[in-house]
Amino acid sequence: MVALQIRDVPDSVRDLLAEEARRRGTSLQGYLLEVLEREAADASNRRWLAAMRRRADRGRSAIDADAIVAAIADARRERAE
Repeated sequence: MVALQIRDVPDSVRDLLAEEARRRGTSLQGYLLEVLEREAADASNRRWLAAMRRRADRGRSAIDADAIVAAIADARRERAE
């Protein structure tokens, strides 16, 4: 595992984080590790969603729904004549 260091954290931020860690019954280090793991998982999920959106966009028709409905209606009218 790697060790991370964050410099210049304001005292007020450190105090709030330490209080949250105490409230959760864990150390500041343990709490911050949970926060980092959650952020990493969220980032992974965001990348996956972006990839799925790109994939879906590639499969989308350039023709909008109104044009498709109009084409079907035109074809039905021609058949009925």
